[in-house]
Amino acid sequence: MTPPPDPAGFAQRQLDAYNDRDIDRFIAEYTDDVVAWRLGVAEPFLVGKAAFADHYRRNRFQLADLRAELVQRMVFGNKVIDQERVFGVQPQPMEVAAIYETTPRGICQVWFVSGE
Repeated sequence: MTPPPDPAGFAQRQLDAYNDRDIDRFIAEYTDDVVAWRLGVAEPFLVGKAAFADHYRRNRFQLADLRAELVQRMVFGNKVIDQERVFGVQPQPMEVAAIYETTPRGICQVWFVSGE
């Protein structure tokens, strides 16, 4: 019998890889057809695993002080909502939320919400 999907596991593993700046481990938690959105914007921000990996490789993982601190996590079926405090992108920590939709293969959609 196949174990049930673990939505929180996908979210935690990608967060751990983010903090380690390990692009291969990070991107492994996403499906090939992942779509990323910014809440309130009609068009996707990123489409596909390759675009997702390229964005994080160029715009996040090269930042020396990059790290994300999990403030709170909620799980609703196949959805995970993480409230995070992100350091190293701007001079002050960023208050953000990420809403992950998962399948048995990984995170298939993510919506980003900024506190700014």
